[in-house]
Amino acid sequence: MSIDENLQRLGITVPPAPGAVAAYEPWVRTGTLVFTSGQLPWRDGVMAFTGRLGAELTVEQGYQAARQCALNALAQLRAATGGDLDRVRRLVRVEGYVHCAAGFRGHPQVLNGASDLFNAVFGARGAHARLAIGVSEMPLDAAVQITVTAEVDEPAARVGA
Repeated sequence: MSIDENLQRLGITVPPAPGAVAAYEPWVRTGTLVFTSGQLPWRDGVMAFTGRLGAELTVEQGYQAARQCALNALAQLRAATGGDLDRVRRLVRVEGYVHCAAGFRGHPQVLNGASDLFNAVFGARGAHARLAIGVSEMPLDAAVQITVTAEVDEPAARVGA
C-alpha cells in the first residue's frame, strides 16, 4: 500500500506545507537526508494550539498540538520529495519542544501525538529516535514545535539527463 493510500485509509489529509515565518527555509536536503525546520501547530493559517502545557493546556491538547505539528512536517517532507511520500525511506529523528509550565513532566505523552501519527503513516519506516524537551517560551506562543530528520530516496534518473 502506498503512503497516500494509507493516509486515505487512516482518514488523514496532509495540509499544504506552511511557509517560513522568518529568515529560514522550511526544509533543507543534503544528500539523502531531509531536515525540516521547526514545525508549529498551524492549521488553516492559524496557530491551533497556544499556551503552556500544565497551565493553560492539558496533556491531551498537547498531544493534538504535536499531531498537528507532525501533519505539517509530513507536508514539508512531501514538498522535499517532489510530492511523493513513498520516497521517504525512514524517519531518523524527531525533536520535540513542549512549551510548558514549571513542574510539567508529561513531555513524552505530548510528543506521542507526533510519534503515533508517524508510526501509523509510515509503519516500520516511521520508527525514529526522539528528543523531548520542555521550554519556558516558544515562538508565537505555540504549544509544541517539532523538527524531523528523514532519509529519502534519490529521485528517479531522467532519461537523456
